[in-house]
Formats: sequence, structure tokens, C-alpha cells
Amino acid sequence: MKRICALIACVPFTAFAGGSNYGTAPGTHPELAGKVSEWPVPTPRFARDPAVAPDGSIYIAVMSGNKVARFEPKSATFKEWELPRGHRPHGLLVDRQGIVWTTGNGNGTIGRLDPASGKITEFKTPSEGGGPHTLVTTDDGGTIWFTLQSGNRIASLDTTSGAIREYPTSGGPYGIALDKAGNVWFCRMGAHKLGRLDPKTGEMRELDMGRGSAPRRMATAPDGTLWVTLYGNGRLARVDPAAMRVTKEYPLPAGNAGAYAVTVDGGGIVWVNEINVDTVVRFDPKTGEMRVVNLPSSNAGIRKMIVDGSGRLWYMGSHNGRLGVIE
Repeated sequence: MKRICALIACVPFTAFAGGSNYGTAPGTHPELAGKVSEWPVPTPRFARDPAVAPDGSIYIAVMSGNKVARFEPKSATFKEWELPRGHRPHGLLVDRQGIVWTTGNGNGTIGRLDPASGKITEFKTPSEGGGPHTLVTTDDGGTIWFTLQSGNRIASLDTTSGAIREYPTSGGPYGIALDKAGNVWFCRMGAHKLGRLDPKTGEMRELDMGRGSAPRRMATAPDGTLWVTLYGNGRLARVDPAAMRVTKEYPLPAGNAGAYAVTVDGGGIVWVNEINVDTVVRFDPKTGEMRVVNLPSSNAGIRKMIVDGSGRLWYMGSHNGRLGVIE
């Protein structure tokens, strides 16, 4: 393993959105310095799941604090919005118009925050609960797809009308991603399988990831490849979505240490973390090289990471309340 220690410049790169289907196309680094900066968030009550806005600011969900926070990298300042009582945001994304969408894990809603006006709207899921969990958006921003972990469903939200449609599944659906053909993929963590929904036909298919694998989160690369963290066995899986098969699995450096968050930059570099250790791994699929970045603080608890338009990796330490960037 290489330890990264030298700082170099980053170069913007525009490609198929990929990453985590969060609205902002990720950039890429031609190399990586490994410089890490962190900032304590104002309300460190299980803050989690960062997302990039079109203007480069970073939004985070503050689940136990029932807030959304925004970080301005240039001024290193935060602003917060209080959400409706009981919302408890689990995940969020920011669309191309700068609107923030949240999963209301506590009250079974999808939230819409307009940061310019502060107006917040909630859209109730038909199942009235179900634990809305992780969300992604189509490239045109017209549809948001999300998982309902405790409700064993995935669902779509029409961002214009607010209409929500649900699709039953099983296994506690968790992470979610969209492939280049428009199919919706999701991790059925409790069933050790991936699910795939064809929105055009409503057909649901599955891919067995192996006993004890516990697939947790996933991301789509610019070339359409799916990358999946296998929380149960400490591996990173590469999936061909067209063939519906696992093409390769890669053991992660710390062994079985809780493979968790995963995202992909604009050049196809995969970022992954193991939640039981305070490191982040940069994986180059072309060379097979894994580089380990040590974090400056302990007990981070990263559950979601995202790459911004300049190729910087942002993470939120849900355990220690620190927002971080690697560049």
C-alpha cells in the first residue's frame, strides 16, 4: 500500500454524472496529494451524508439534530436550517437548481428545501413510514429515486408534481444507484443481494452477492460500471450492470473492517472507506493500486462520501462531528 503525502493541483473534469447520482458531475485528480482538512460542524448530532451544490458548497444532513447544514469552503463557515418536527434527515442531495432534497427517515417523507427562501416542503410516502433512507437523482433532475429500508420498498418522486410511486422488495433496501440504461439498482443488505428495477416495465430482478456479503452502498462509474461495498466481508465488488454479474471482488486493506461508503470520480477512480478504521482508500481499477489516506482525527464514522466538481473528496464523520476534504 502507498501512503500519500505530497500535495498537487487538481484539474476539473466533466463526464457522465456517475459518482452517487447526486446531481453534480464529479471531477478528477490526475494524481492525489492526500492533504486532509477537517472542520467541526455546528450541530454534531449524527451529522452525515454530504452532498455538493452547483456553487461548490457542501450540504450535510444532521439526522439527530433535525437540521440541514451548509458549508462554504471559501469562507469555512456554516449555516443551518431547522427541519419540520420529526423529519430526521438521513440522506440528502442538491439538484442542478440548488434545491436540497432530504429523506425524512423519522416521519416517512421526502423534504424539499429552497435555501434562497428557506421554504421547506414535505412529500408524504404512500406507505406512511418505511424509513426513507438513501436518495439519488436522474441527470435531468426530474425524478428522485430512494430506498425505504424498514418498509422494504424503493420509490420514485416526481420533482414537479410531488407524486411518489413505491415498488415492494425485501432485504432492507439501503444504498442505491442508477445505471447508464436508466435502471435502478439498490443494495438488499439483509438478503445479501442487489436488486434491479426497470422503471419502464416495472420488472424487478436480483443479483446474489454471496452468503454473508451484506452489500451496503453503491456508486456508478463514468463507464457505467457499478461499485458496491460488501460490509459483511470487507470487499469492494465490481458489477457489470448489463450482464448482471459480479466481474471481480477486491479485498480492502484493513480486512473485514466494515466496508461502507463508496463513490467514483470523473476519471473512474473509486473511493471507499472502512468504517471501523480512520482511513479512506483510493482505488485505481486500471492498475489495481490501492492508496490509503490516514485521517487526522479518530473515531470518524464515515457513512457517505462525495466527489465535487474539482475532484476533491468530501466526507462527514458521523461519530466525531467533523466534515472533511481530501485533495
